[in-house]
Amino acid sequence: MVYLLRKRGAWWQDRFHDIGARITAPREIVIAVLQETDDHMSASDVYIRAHKINPSIGLTTVYRTLDMLTQLGIVQKFDFGDGKARFELVNNPGGKKHHHHLICMNCKTIVDYTEFLDEELEFINKTQEKLSKKYNFKITDHAISFYGYCDQCR
Repeated sequence: MVYLLRKRGAWWQDRFHDIGARITAPREIVIAVLQETDDHMSASDVYIRAHKINPSIGLTTVYRTLDMLTQLGIVQKFDFGDGKARFELVNNPGGKKHHHHLICMNCKTIVDYTEFLDEELEFINKTQEKLSKKYNFKITDHAISFYGYCDQCR
């Protein structure tokens, strides 16, 4: 599996090379675990799956790897209000496209929202453009989460 990941992993490998970081087996396994799911995984979730692939991987290694991948912009870290950081890959080829989140404050269900209306896209693009100008800030991405109550919990 690691060989296959290296072969198809060019979208994230350049970031490692840019900072002079090595591509190690544990790092590849963490990326592979995230690449194989659409779930918003906690570090513990990633560890459980990574440990099944390679029992020598420790929880500390998973935490350090997730921190590094977040800093490199390969992984996005979310706080959905349940006391656990959640992670998902950014720009995952064949994975989820850009999306926003709907989070139920009661049952903690997370819905990925991808069906944007033209008006929503126009508003977001205009907002990014104005914020960029106002603060002389180059925006490269954004994350939007809406909190409320799902159908079941209302």
